[in-house]
Amino acid sequence: MKNMDEANILLQKANDDFTALSNMIDDEVFSDGIFGFHMQQTIEKSVKAWLAFLKIRYPKTHNINSLLQLVEQNGYDISPYDDFIEYSIYAVQYRYDQYDGTGQELDRHECIK
Repeated sequence: MKNMDEANILLQKANDDFTALSNMIDDEVFSDGIFGFHMQQTIEKSVKAWLAFLKIRYPKTHNINSLLQLVEQNGYDISPYDDFIEYSIYAVQYRYDQYDGTGQELDRHECIK
């Protein structure tokens, strides 16, 4: 697949996840674990789209920090995205393990912003 095609597909998928989480404001209906998962997916797919656009090969990983490090290694400032790293935990741990809710409650409006 050509890099631009891959980047566009990933951005479309990231937008789908963003649309989903944008409609999950009500924490009585959607748990932080589910909201956090879609936040993580939005970020992961967006960073992978960025990497594809830059023609940088990336591993099959859900680790946002690892993906952002690849961007940084190729000369880009990732400091504006430091807060995104904390969402990696929602990809695996909280997706398959019981979400215990002991972490800091997600500010859903801030996440979407």
